[in-house]
Amino acid sequence: MKNKIMKSHIILKHLNSMLVDLPAPSNINVMWSFGSMLGVCLIIQILSGLFLSMHYCPEVSISFSSISHIMRNVNNGWLLRTIHANGASMFFMLMYIHISRGMFFNSFYLKEVWLSGILILFLSMGTAFMGYVLPWGQMSFWGAAVITNLVSAIPYLGIDIVQWLWGGFSVNNATLNRFYTFHFILPMILSVLVIIHLIFLHIEGSNNPMGTSSNIDKVPFHPMFSSKDIIGFTMMLLILLMVSLINPMILNDPENFIPANSMVTPIHIQPEWYFLFAYAILWSIPNKLGGVVALILSILILLTLPFSMKMKIQSMKFFPLNKFMLWIFFVNIILLTWIGAKPVEMPFEAIGILLTIIHFMYFIVSPIIFMIWQKY
Repeated sequence: MKNKIMKSHIILKHLNSMLVDLPAPSNINVMWSFGSMLGVCLIIQILSGLFLSMHYCPEVSISFSSISHIMRNVNNGWLLRTIHANGASMFFMLMYIHISRGMFFNSFYLKEVWLSGILILFLSMGTAFMGYVLPWGQMSFWGAAVITNLVSAIPYLGIDIVQWLWGGFSVNNATLNRFYTFHFILPMILSVLVIIHLIFLHIEGSNNPMGTSSNIDKVPFHPMFSSKDIIGFTMMLLILLMVSLINPMILNDPENFIPANSMVTPIHIQPEWYFLFAYAILWSIPNKLGGVVALILSILILLTLPFSMKMKIQSMKFFPLNKFMLWIFFVNIILLTWIGAKPVEMPFEAIGILLTIIHFMYFIVSPIIFMIWQKY
């Protein structure tokens, strides 16, 4: 009994040192609160998803009806479902802001933290895609058919992998079951990755707006930054509840209110808004395999930043040309999101190709400019 009390005391002491006495740079601002907001958002998603799974049926003939049952018959089921659906949008909005802040303030020089963070983004996108398929509406079904069929672009093995993924020769009951299983398991893996991400952050220390050494001018995390995080949590939860209570279906595609029908194709197939920038890059490339490679690289190319943007002094991030190029990159992402929701026709096709080139050029031109700047 004594040993157990001692162990629990050691654990509590360790948690206290991590969450209360953790040394943090004194000049970090509200932009550093988005990471903790993401943690709260992930917990909300896991808990709401857990309760939804108790009433959802992953079977093609009744999955759409089970969603209606949750919305109409389960006590507060409508609130659980809208919080879970809008919580996914909130999660990606916060994640994109979190990554943008990291790019703007050069946080990618903390290599392990950055690389684990991009892996979390990639896994989150896979989890969200599988979750979008579960309601089994028209957009869910055809979205799954289009995206999974992209794997067939892999030479020699593509068709076999697609059929293995589908569990047959088309998107069917086996596909829905597999997606439900993965959608349930991946958040657990995601949670482990988040803990690893935090461990790396605590080892290396947080970045700060000035880019100065992480070992100077530090203050305890509590109460200065814990109070800021609590304000962030409150604002995030208020926005999520306002959207879920006032206009819960604002981000839903109207096609997804129609049960899946393999004989009727929607006029315009598109994913959720947080995938539109990648989807625009996909259809901007005329070659199928090239489009798939560009789609994956559009996200994984972020992994190159710690290796390509090596700076002798962190204050170089205030170099005006760097800030100008970075804002062009951010605006370009917003424009790609807009183009991704448009039909694949002129002039949107030509604009999509131009924006795709700009997206990848940033990761080529920026390191070259920095190399020249540091040299002279």
